[in-house]
Amino acid sequence: MAPALTCRLCGKDQVLQTVCRSAGERLLNPLGVSPFRCQFCTHRFLALCWWRTYPTLFVDRREHHRIPVRMTLSFSGNRVHGDGILLDISMGGCLVRSSMQVGRDEIYYLRIVPSEQEPPVELAAMVRSAGGRGIGFQFLRATREDQRLLDLLQRLDHAAPAKRRSRT
Repeated sequence: MAPALTCRLCGKDQVLQTVCRSAGERLLNPLGVSPFRCQFCTHRFLALCWWRTYPTLFVDRREHHRIPVRMTLSFSGNRVHGDGILLDISMGGCLVRSSMQVGRDEIYYLRIVPSEQEPPVELAAMVRSAGGRGIGFQFLRATREDQRLLDLLQRLDHAAPAKRRSRT
């Protein structure tokens, strides 16, 4: 069995294979070189994966592992202020259940309350989808540097049940 693939930037072993974005990546794919993305620092890199097994068909195009949660959240922007329930979260974004009407590509400031004992995590995000499942927010690029979001995701991932989503 091959050793787990680790991120070249942060050294963590939480990496997932992602979709090919360029013609060069598609040309390297039959040779066993595939793109991967770190779930914590979001670094994207190519790696040889001959000795590792990963699915060849992608169920969805997400590049980040989503962690199911249930937390309160408030958001404001575009002359709207609303509350909701955070259903899942990743380094790339989150899914929120709310009765507020929002428009695609609108920018909001999210305020996630992990617990009563710690201060809220505040993030800027853009609406990517709004429908029956909820509001899909994509975190803006600046939040990838947010250490508090990274710490929150690491705590949530370690607290997740043993049925961890694995693609190996």
